[in-house]
Amino acid sequence: MTPPPPAPLIDADSIGFWAATREGRIALCRCGDCGTWLARPLASCSRCGAKTRFEDISGTGTIYSYIVVHHPSVPAFAAMVPYVVALVEFDEGPRLPGLLLGQPGEIGDRVRAELTRFPGADEDAVTFRRI
Repeated sequence: MTPPPPAPLIDADSIGFWAATREGRIALCRCGDCGTWLARPLASCSRCGAKTRFEDISGTGTIYSYIVVHHPSVPAFAAMVPYVVALVEFDEGPRLPGLLLGQPGEIGDRVRAELTRFPGADEDAVTFRRI
């Protein structure tokens, strides 16, 4: 039997992200004043110090970088090797990593984010497919 993927650490900073995924949306941290998208969730903006909030993103973007995994460090994904972990730059600007499902991709390829529940997982994961 395949072990489940590890459960995410849901803390005060990331709860907005996980709440959105439970509703079928992808939302990332953004400053409420200057509009800067933040690479990680923070209570206040690293640029201007204003409060942040989670905002939905379009879900489309471009592969910025990727790796091909041949020796999985997560036992739950062992049957999937080789698989691609892509770093995607969303059209809004922020970047997020996730598994690239379907056809392999290359830097510069357009992708769409989707939410995927892997067997045994407690939460949906952000994954990508080429468009």
